[in-house]
Amino acid sequence: MVVATERPQTEKRLTIQTAEIAAQTLTIRSLDWDRDRFDIEFGLQNGTTYNSFLIRGDKVALVDTSHAKFRQLYLDTLKGAIDPAQIDYLVVSHTEPDHSGLVADLLALNPNITVVASKVAIQFLENLIHQPFSKLLVKSGESLDLGQGHVLEFLNAPNLHWPDTIFTYDHGTQTLYTCDAFGMHYCSDDLFDADLGAIEPDFRFYYECLMAPNARSVLGAMKRMDALPGYHTIATGHGPLLRHNVVELTGRYRHWSQTKAEAETTAAVFYVSDYGYSDRLSQSIAKGITKTGVAVEMMDLKAADPQELRELVERSVALVLAAPPQGECEAAIGTILTVANNKQRIGVFESGGGQDEPSYPLFNRFRDLGLKPAFDVIRISTKPQAFTYQLCEEAGTDLGQALMVKETVKQMKSLDSDLDKALGRLSGGLYIITAKKGDVASAMLASWVVQASFQPLGITIAVAKDRAIESLMQVGDRFVLNILEEGNYGHLMRHFLKRFGPGEDRFAGVETQQATNGSPILSDALAYLECQVSSRMDCGDHWLVYSAVDNGRVSKEDALTAVHHRKVGNHY
Repeated sequence: MVVATERPQTEKRLTIQTAEIAAQTLTIRSLDWDRDRFDIEFGLQNGTTYNSFLIRGDKVALVDTSHAKFRQLYLDTLKGAIDPAQIDYLVVSHTEPDHSGLVADLLALNPNITVVASKVAIQFLENLIHQPFSKLLVKSGESLDLGQGHVLEFLNAPNLHWPDTIFTYDHGTQTLYTCDAFGMHYCSDDLFDADLGAIEPDFRFYYECLMAPNARSVLGAMKRMDALPGYHTIATGHGPLLRHNVVELTGRYRHWSQTKAEAETTAAVFYVSDYGYSDRLSQSIAKGITKTGVAVEMMDLKAADPQELRELVERSVALVLAAPPQGECEAAIGTILTVANNKQRIGVFESGGGQDEPSYPLFNRFRDLGLKPAFDVIRISTKPQAFTYQLCEEAGTDLGQALMVKETVKQMKSLDSDLDKALGRLSGGLYIITAKKGDVASAMLASWVVQASFQPLGITIAVAKDRAIESLMQVGDRFVLNILEEGNYGHLMRHFLKRFGPGEDRFAGVETQQATNGSPILSDALAYLECQVSSRMDCGDHWLVYSAVDNGRVSKEDALTAVHHRKVGNHY
């Protein structure tokens, strides 16, 4: 039976859901209904959850806690389920605050609890909670017997998505606890994944934001999962638990990760996970890179094995480096400098921890070796905002596009000339898509637009995966389709065809008005449509975005839409 406990209504709804998910196994799910941004500052459409699990054998183990915002609500619920003094073990899947935010509170209630975690996680926790505690460091393949059949086996899963992550497998119930992996930011009363259609967009979006930059690590973790006897439930740290579609959804992870890991071009992104905003900013840069088809491997400078660090630098064509705390990670940086070569590109960004190694001198050490700049040094003077993360993503995309120039030219030449010319005879109108979410705004010229339905009124737009505006066209997002006028579009076309630098204002010098959905309307457009994204379909190097049309207006009744004719069909 599922029991929901809700505190009085506040500006942000926070509720608790408890349920038995297996024999002697209780989940305590903290439901954050109205959270609209998360972690690396990607927008959420459906809130999120933080899932915790209580396993009772002869000994009792708690797998993860919750976010600090749920402190009283979570602890009251936990006390209602068990006396904290009876909890023997706390398994910390990883130390990101949304899962370990109440570790100190739990230890205050029961100082005798043994914390079970990876070596790196224990080190992070010691720096985080500043109090002694009993600890058990576990490696992949090691186990802990709780009694009554509950034998917990631990699997290393580094970089999913922190370097200290472990999975926990209960042999007694065939339940696999995976923390961030296979999760999604999706808040509902549904405990399991019964409605696959409802969760698919959030499942894919979560993967692209958090797991795609670690595709090789995903495959490594899944290889260790394959050696298990079998699992019929994946107890994730976010969103509904997987039970009805385990094979389907894990299969998608494997396919997506294999596709990304097989990319011929790899960029390395180095960060410091427990310092400043290093992890969040690096994830944004990595996400931008992966949008271009370039593989990314991420590595924590503090936890990096010297040999693995050397091998990653050797096989990478670009290096992106977060400025670490002054005086720290010198050995790791020294290794990178020793192995780096003048055929690589280098990008440096500040971590925002207050004691960053000076970014320009660090950047210049690589430039002196002959490495080419990947992007301008990204400096952080205040707490990062949505605009900052968008800038980082765009910097990553610019880097990825630069790395893929030769491959792009190769693809352009790959089509049969007759087929290429025939495809080019597909004509379309000329449009400019404009979108704004919070302080982030973007725009792009488009010609792959068509009306798709009458009831409801809907259109489809093909958006290249490496376009900056793609991040503002997720399910639920709103935008404006500006329809250009024949004979009066040249100035707009030239403006929006030019290359914008990361974070550059796309609308500087362009006259705009604000639509009711908050996006810019181009004053010189013939007409405009206000739209909301309903669904997205993966079409290779593009997303096909279907959107409902909410509002619209024509400025000149007798004018015609500008038409775009191409000569070839394998590039814009």
